[in-house]
Amino acid sequence: MSDFTEKKLNIGIVCYPSVGGSGIVATQLGSGLAELGHDVHFISYDPPFRLNIKQPNISFHQVELNAYELFKFPDYTLPLAVKIVEVANKFKLDILHVHYAVPHATAALLAKSIANEQKIRFPHIITTLHGTDITLLGRDKNLMPVIKYGIEASCGVTAVSQNLKEDTEEVLKSNKKIDVIYNFYKLILPSRNKLEARESLGIKESDFLLLHMSNLRKVKRIPDLFEIMSKLKNQPNIKMLILAGGNFDQYQDQVEKLGMERQVIIVNNVLDIENYIVAADLGVYTSEEESFGMGILETMSYGKAVLATNIGGIPEVMVDGETGFLFAVGDTSGFAEKIIELAENKSVLQKLGENAQKRAEDKFSQEVVVKQYLEYYKKIMIECN
Repeated sequence: MSDFTEKKLNIGIVCYPSVGGSGIVATQLGSGLAELGHDVHFISYDPPFRLNIKQPNISFHQVELNAYELFKFPDYTLPLAVKIVEVANKFKLDILHVHYAVPHATAALLAKSIANEQKIRFPHIITTLHGTDITLLGRDKNLMPVIKYGIEASCGVTAVSQNLKEDTEEVLKSNKKIDVIYNFYKLILPSRNKLEARESLGIKESDFLLLHMSNLRKVKRIPDLFEIMSKLKNQPNIKMLILAGGNFDQYQDQVEKLGMERQVIIVNNVLDIENYIVAADLGVYTSEEESFGMGILETMSYGKAVLATNIGGIPEVMVDGETGFLFAVGDTSGFAEKIIELAENKSVLQKLGENAQKRAEDKFSQEVVVKQYLEYYKKIMIECN
C-alpha cells in the first residue's frame, strides 16, 4: 500500500439510499474505504439500504426534509447543502464524493459557497455520474445547464463506463475531464446452497431457472421478459425469478393474463441477493438503456452466465460469446432461442459462468476499484485547489 492510501482520510459520501446501482456502489465503496481505516460519512435522507451503520469507521448523517406549506413540493437540495456544510466542518472532510450530478453535486457546490462565506475549510468535490443524470436529466433543457455547471465546477468527475463518458461529452458539450472508474461488487458468500435456495422458492432441482434483478424502471423493458417466457411456454421446466427492487404491481396483470403465475416467481426488495442468485442457472437482462449494468455484474460474480442487450456500458461489463451473449434491444426470439440452447448444453453454460466469475473478480472487484478511487482522490487533492 502506498503512503497515501495509508494516510487516514475523512470522506463524505452523498448518495441515494434507494435500491439502485448508484446506491449499491456508493455503499460498497464507503464500506471498502472504512475497512482500510478511512473515516467515511454518509449523508442522505435515509441510510442506504445495504449500509451497515455498525461497521467501524462508518457514520450516517440524516438530512431532515422540510414540509413547509410555502413549497408545493418538499425541497431536498437546500437542507442537503446545509447538512453537508455541518458534516464537512465538524469532521474536517478531505473528500466529498457525490453520486449523481443533480441534486447532489448542486447541493455540494451550494454548500461550498456557504462554507467559503463562513471561512470554513471545504473538501474537494468529486462527482460520479451513473447514467440517469445524463441519459435522461441531461437532455432536459430545464436541467441541463445546472447539470453541466455541477460537473464543470467539481474538482473531479468520474463515469462508471466509457460509454457514459462519451454520452456525457456529447450531451453536455463540456470539456471537463472525465475519468472512467467502473462499478464493482463485493462478493458475499451465500448462507444456503443451490438446492436449499430452490426449495425455498418452490423450484425443482431439474428446473432451468432464469434470473433478473432490477428496480423495474421502464428502461429495463420488463414486458420483454414476459415475451421471452411466452416463447418458452412449451418448456415448462424453464422458469424465471425476478428480484424486484421496485413495485411489481404494475406488471402483475400481464403475468396473470399470460398465465405465467407458475413460470414467473417474484421476490420483492431482497437484501441477501446472494441467497437467490445461487439458485439460478442464467441471468437475463433486456434493458434499452444501461450505463453499466449492476445486476449483470452481481450475477456474473456468482459464476452465472448472462444474456443481455448490446447497449450502453453492458459490452464493457460482459464479453459476447465468452461470459454470455448479447442481443439487439427487443430481440426476444434471440433470447429465447439461446436460453433453450444453453438449457440443453450444461457444459457450455458452466464454462461461460466460470469465465463470467473470473472477469468479475479480475476487473470489477472491491480490491481493484477501491484502490483506483483512492488513487483518484490522491490525484484530485494534489491537482485541485
